[in-house]
Amino acid sequence: MISNQILQNTVDGIKTIARVEICVLDADGKEVASTSDMSNDITPPGDFIKSSADSQEIQGYQYFKVYDEQQLEYIVVAAGAGEDTYTIGKMIAFQIQGLLVAYKERFDKDNFIKNLLLDNLLLVDIYSRAKKLHIRSDVPRVVMLVETGNIKDNNVLEVVRAAFTGSARDFVTAVDENNVIVVKDLSDADVNKDINKTAKEIESVLAKEGIDDARVSYGNIVNELKEVSRSYKEAKMALDVGKIFFDDRQVIAYSELGIGRIIYQLPIPLCKMFIKEIFGAKSPDDFDEESLTTIYKFFENNLNVSETSRQLYIHRNTLVYRLDKLQKTTGLDLRVFEDAITFKIALMVVKYMKYMEKYE
Repeated sequence: MISNQILQNTVDGIKTIARVEICVLDADGKEVASTSDMSNDITPPGDFIKSSADSQEIQGYQYFKVYDEQQLEYIVVAAGAGEDTYTIGKMIAFQIQGLLVAYKERFDKDNFIKNLLLDNLLLVDIYSRAKKLHIRSDVPRVVMLVETGNIKDNNVLEVVRAAFTGSARDFVTAVDENNVIVVKDLSDADVNKDINKTAKEIESVLAKEGIDDARVSYGNIVNELKEVSRSYKEAKMALDVGKIFFDDRQVIAYSELGIGRIIYQLPIPLCKMFIKEIFGAKSPDDFDEESLTTIYKFFENNLNVSETSRQLYIHRNTLVYRLDKLQKTTGLDLRVFEDAITFKIALMVVKYMKYMEKYE
């Protein structure tokens, strides 16, 4: 079904060109779009609907039927002086008929892409339906995921769609109320930096619309249509892992997740066992703010004592004292690479556990 706004824009545009008043009714005779208030003047089309005629003149108005696969969808009423009213009315009906076909094809493609992303299609169905819908199966593609806090109002989907209107080979859809999905065609030799640029452009476009909490993630490039669902799953993981370990970044790629990708796939009981083995009853994030700041800054400076003390504005001996104190508490010396790695992973595991507890 075409939206009433699209129909209204269409009849307004035609009136500007043809100087003819137009009214579009649904199959029940209710007005859905009009260039003027004609509802009180036109004759209720009940008899015309029941008749087998596709067009008819009733009390000076020209009536036309518009079908969707042999089922009556709309009635176009044209009013104006002169012999051209019939011809113009016929052209309007033809235009709306074309819109119906176009929107139906888009709806079919939308359903196909959704089922493809969710792995709801057999392999043989993927290629047969893609051929019918004129979708190429052998071009490189990547799936991008867009999430915002207010996506439920449907505005985000329309904004992202508008950003991709220039390419008919890209698909923009949504499989749930939380995310907008872009399946981007890369047949024009886009490279990774171009994908990242596109992701940042999406985030920028949404920010201009007042949606400044958008996060964009994307999976790896796939070369076959049947593999699009894999890129979608990678983009989903990138979005979740990004929120846990890269919360300061608005755009994140699956290929940039590092060890966070591994931790995200660990079962919670195993994570709890790991933390207990290393720290006993304590948790590595139970330390005071001063200790945590020291730890994070020490990691940030690649275990460099001099640079860390300089950035913390403390004496080198003070930093050494803090690290010694931490070693006595945990049994881990952060100046030793192996212990530092263990502590770093433990902090990430705890962060992951807290995230999962929050959303479960």
